Amino acid sequence: MPQLEGKIGLVFGVANKYSIAWAIAKAWQREGATLVFTYQGERFKKSIQELVDTLDSGFVILQCDVTKDDEIASVFQYITEKFGRCDMLLHSVAYAPREALDGEFISTSRDNFNTALEISAYSLTALARAVAPLMKNGGSIIAMSYYGSEKVFPHYNVMGVAKAALEASTRYLAYDLGTKKIRVNCISAGPVNTLAARGINDFHTMLDYCENHSPLKRNVLPEEIGETAAFLASDGSSGITGQVIYVDCGYSIMGM
Repeated sequence: MPQLEGKIGLVFGVANKYSIAWAIAKAWQREGATLVFTYQGERFKKSIQELVDTLDSGFVILQCDVTKDDEIASVFQYITEKFGRCDMLLHSVAYAPREALDGEFISTSRDNFNTALEISAYSLTALARAVAPLMKNGGSIIAMSYYGSEKVFPHYNVMGVAKAALEASTRYLAYDLGTKKIRVNCISAGPVNTLAARGINDFHTMLDYCENHSPLKRNVLPEEIGETAAFLASDGSSGITGQVIYVDCGYSIMGM
């Protein structure tokens, strides 16, 4: 029996077929989950609908800008009316203005810092608060992080600070929601050539370096991240919460 059979999942963060969120959604669907997707703005609607239709024509997409409480509320009102519950949520949302990823971190403006932290970190808390009442029998919330939360990667800048806040939020949310049998974890993936990653200067240098220095001598595949997310959403991970799970071909264990 598929490990997510009968479960309802909500996916935030698909931008295109190269998105990590898309790899996770495919793994969840293959394991039997029914999915609802969100998109930000009309310009993404058509392309995401075409992707989702390749999985199941019955899957739904809903507009949601995670900086707007009314749009968050609308998504969860739909979930409430349609399903009455939600079993798993993927937060794969991150953004910083391009100028905040250029130059030095010390030059980060107040506005750009606030934007990066609100979208990339605070949104997890907003979504967790909204989904918790729907996880009536427990559930799994998964966020996507990166090793730049712990170590300095040139040009990652304010996004590294945002990911550190995201990981700390995961731990505090895990504590708050634990008595409700809701688990909250992060996957810290190695670099993947996504649309968002290509906004980082010298990203291909990062890819090459991680490939050369990881124990497995390669970069992680999106499908491998999807498999980990399927496990974290399943009952098989019922004892795991508040953790950062590294799926990076071992790069994060290396000192030199």
